[in-house]
Amino acid sequence: MLSDKKKAIEAFTRDLVLTNDQLNKVSSLLLHEFNCGLSKETHNEASVKMYPTFVQNVPSGLEQGRFLALDLGGTNFRVLLINLEGDKFHMDNVIYPIPQKIMLGSGNQLFDHIADCLANFMEKEAMKGETLPLGFTFSFPCKQEGLTKARLVTWTKGFRCAGVEGEDVVKLLREAVLRKKINIDVVAVVNDTTGTLMSCAHKNRECRVGVIVGTGTNACYMEKIENVETWEEDQNGSKQVIINTEWGAFGDNGCLDFLCTRYDREVDKASLNTGKQIFEKMISGMYMGELVRRVLVHLVQEGLLFGGKCSKKLKEANAFKTKYVSMIESDGKHTYGNARRVLAEMNIFNATTDDLENVKLVCSRVSTRAAFLVSAAISCILNRMKRPHTTVGVDGSVYRYHPYFHDLMERKISELTAPDYKFDLMLSEDGSGRGAALVAAVAVQTSQ
Repeated sequence: MLSDKKKAIEAFTRDLVLTNDQLNKVSSLLLHEFNCGLSKETHNEASVKMYPTFVQNVPSGLEQGRFLALDLGGTNFRVLLINLEGDKFHMDNVIYPIPQKIMLGSGNQLFDHIADCLANFMEKEAMKGETLPLGFTFSFPCKQEGLTKARLVTWTKGFRCAGVEGEDVVKLLREAVLRKKINIDVVAVVNDTTGTLMSCAHKNRECRVGVIVGTGTNACYMEKIENVETWEEDQNGSKQVIINTEWGAFGDNGCLDFLCTRYDREVDKASLNTGKQIFEKMISGMYMGELVRRVLVHLVQEGLLFGGKCSKKLKEANAFKTKYVSMIESDGKHTYGNARRVLAEMNIFNATTDDLENVKLVCSRVSTRAAFLVSAAISCILNRMKRPHTTVGVDGSVYRYHPYFHDLMERKISELTAPDYKFDLMLSEDGSGRGAALVAAVAVQTSQ
């Protein structure tokens, strides 16, 4: 028998449970948004921008040479040196943190910091005097105007560097590198979804979709050029191009309001970019812990958790980290070691077994909804592409570390995708870095 408290908590969180009917509606709304983004007539007003990436081929497996890659997509920044010999490759990389003051400072400070890290890395690797082709992964919404030209549309993921929005990030990088007197040749700028697709395609020739579920969420896929009305280049023999969907902004026009709970509205209101990236805020690691925290605080206020007593820490915005969700859900059935540890971090020491079970339920409802929303979006792409078999490359901390995310996605995508279109999910080994080097390699090969 469910206790009255458990029943009340189930009722309070029922809005977070999505049916297949609702998910099919999400898929068909997203398909409509895709078409708006690809159409010349509606592109400017579209929430989901569908930017062509100018990457038209996946790796052949014959790429050779040494390449540098930069990877900027969150609070850490990576520099990589990659040596490609066909299917084999060797990689060295160093991770450099980006201090909060740089994330919120000026564009020049950010790009000078990147150039400093690059100079430090090149010294470590004894590369002075060498000029290598470089692929730059820049994982923020950009309008690409060429393989080496991308204008930042808007900052996301907690960045707010002044003077970068509307500017070409490759130009800003090149200027910073000149100031530091380093020799590099930027041959491609990509975002992390394209990097993920390319990295997985290097190992698996059927990969045509790249998805990120980490701090943010986004996807790209290979589209037929005839469907891309915004494409203004020559076709140069290739009839396809990778499209960066920027699906994090799905719902910014209000079309997902039917799914938004009070917790989603609270998280959006408190964010740096209110009214923007609505889909992302329901899914990604930047917001998942905060959604859980807000549900828990509400349940405490209703007298349904912790004897109605809320710690000061639990009342702090963003105090409940997304990694706590993965930890709590990693506890086995009727075991609560991780849950107790997390609650101790929140200065809650009076939790009963029922409380622990209910906290687990809240975490599961928020993370399962996220997995199902991503699945609805991926099934929209698979049903659109109509390929007999497609590998979907996936990367990001939520997908990687949450104990059930992969299995939930696999099951739900199968339910929502037409049975003729088979798929598998492939964890990208280091997609965003290696992928940038592979785009650089394909670019060099194509130009030769």
